[in-house]
Amino acid sequence: MDEALKLYRLVPVAAEDDPNWLDARSHGEILVAARTAGDARIVAAETELDFMDIGAAPAEDKTTRMASVFRNEKLYTVIEVDNGKEYRERGVVEGSIGIDTIISTQV
Repeated sequence: MDEALKLYRLVPVAAEDDPNWLDARSHGEILVAARTAGDARIVAAETELDFMDIGAAPAEDKTTRMASVFRNEKLYTVIEVDNGKEYRERGVVEGSIGIDTIISTQV
C-alpha cells in the first residue's frame, strides 16, 4: 500500500500508581506512522510482545493484543503530529517498546 500516513504521538497520561496499569508498565512516549489515531494504537500494540510470539498462549489460538496498554484511553492518549514529513510505512518511528510485557509467573 502506498498511501500517505500521518504521524501520531502516544503519550502516557495515567499516574504510575493508577490502578488501570494493573501489572503493566509504561513504555513512555512513542511516535508511530499510522492511518488514523485508532490505527496508531494498533500499530503500537502490534509491536509489543504477545503470547502468540513466544508459543506460550494462555489458550490455544488466543492473542493478548487487545490487552495492550496502548489500546487503553485511560493510560495513553494519541496526539496527531504535523512535522511536515511524509510517511509511507506503518510502524514505530521513535521510541522503544520493551519486550518484557509478558512476565513469567513460574518459579
